[in-house]
Amino acid sequence: MIKILIVEDEKPISNLIYINLRDEGYECSQAYDGREAADLIEKHKYDLILLDIMLPIIDGYELLEYIRPTNTPVIFITARSGVSDRIKGLRLGADDYIVKPFQVGELIARVEALLRRMGKSTTEYSILGVEINTESRTVKKDGKEIELTLKEFDLLVELVRNKNVAMYRERLYERVWNEPFMGETRTLDSHIGRLRKKLDWEDHIKTVFRVGYRLEV
Repeated sequence: MIKILIVEDEKPISNLIYINLRDEGYECSQAYDGREAADLIEKHKYDLILLDIMLPIIDGYELLEYIRPTNTPVIFITARSGVSDRIKGLRLGADDYIVKPFQVGELIARVEALLRRMGKSTTEYSILGVEINTESRTVKKDGKEIELTLKEFDLLVELVRNKNVAMYRERLYERVWNEPFMGETRTLDSHIGRLRKKLDWEDHIKTVFRVGYRLEV
C-alpha cells in the first residue's frame, strides 16, 4: 500500500486531506510540526510527502532539505501564492506546488499524477462494496467476481478515480477509447448502462444533464 505523510499544522486541513486520501486507498500518517515530521521520516519510508511551508519549529523549506537525500517526492501545500515562493520551493526540490485554498479533487488528481510519474500509482480501489485491482484487472462485489469487458473496466476505473466529479462525455470517451470524440454518444452510453446493471449502481452512476456522468459516493 502506498504510504503518504501529511505535514500540516492546521489540524482541520490535515484531517480533511487525511480522510480523503484514506478513502482513496492510501495509508496516511500526520505530523503537525517540522520536528515531528523529521522524526517520522527518520523512522519510516514514505512514497510521498505533502508538506506545508509555514510550520512550527522547523519550516517546510528547511525540512525539504532534510527530505531531499531520501528521494521521496514532495508536494508543497501552502498559502504562499507568490511566484518567488513557487520558484524557491521547486528549486529546492519540490515536485509540485498547490496553493491554499484548494479543491480536494485537484489535490487527489495531482497526487495520482505524481505517483504515476514515479511509477507508484495505486493499483487497488475499494468503493461501494466493489473491489478493483488494476494490475490483475479484476472486479469483485461482495466477494463475487464481476465480469467486465476491457472498455467497461477502463470506464469504471476512470469514474472511480474521479468520483463525485461530473465527467464530460467527450473526456470520458477520449480517455477510455483513446481516440477523438466525434459527438456519437451511443457507445459510451451503452457501456455506462451495462456498468450500472452489472454493479447494481443505477443509483450511483448519475447522468448529468448536458455534461455526462458522475459516480456519486
